[in-house]
Amino acid sequence: MSAAATERTEALAHLKFARVGPRKLRRVADAIRGKSVREALVLLKFAGVFAAEPLEKLLRSAVANAENNHDMSSDGLYITRITVDGGPGGGFTKRLDPRAQGRAAFKRKRLSHVTIAVGPERPKNQPKQRSGAAIGLKTRTQRQAQAATTKPKTKAKSAAPRRKKQTAAAGAGA
Repeated sequence: MSAAATERTEALAHLKFARVGPRKLRRVADAIRGKSVREALVLLKFAGVFAAEPLEKLLRSAVANAENNHDMSSDGLYITRITVDGGPGGGFTKRLDPRAQGRAAFKRKRLSHVTIAVGPERPKNQPKQRSGAAIGLKTRTQRQAQAATTKPKTKAKSAAPRRKKQTAAAGAGA
């Protein structure tokens, strides 16, 4: 067997039993799939989504695995694969939800398993953009343009309710 055959082309990192539902994690995973590691880390750092934090830590772990275990440079790494699978459906965290007539129902606290693979080459098939993958950041000019187009909503107070109260009070006192 040659040395080229045993050399790995990607480094993996696994996150098991994440206490976040798979749908919430998939939304963030779809947004960073196929991007460079630098770009993905920036997106995850400034995304206002709760599910971004565990994925950021997992991506940093995958980059560290690539550097230490596979002698890859962290500069030119890309996210080649990212999968989010459902974990056990509430077998570990059991919560009761009170129902009518003294009954109770179990809440399903979902868990997730996530796998990230990073490699030095871009993925061959670029992932298509999904509609739920909207954690991208707006640029400063986009925010300024949006602020200029939206008009501030000021609610004018009407005097009609006061008159009704005054007339009702006047009628009661007479």
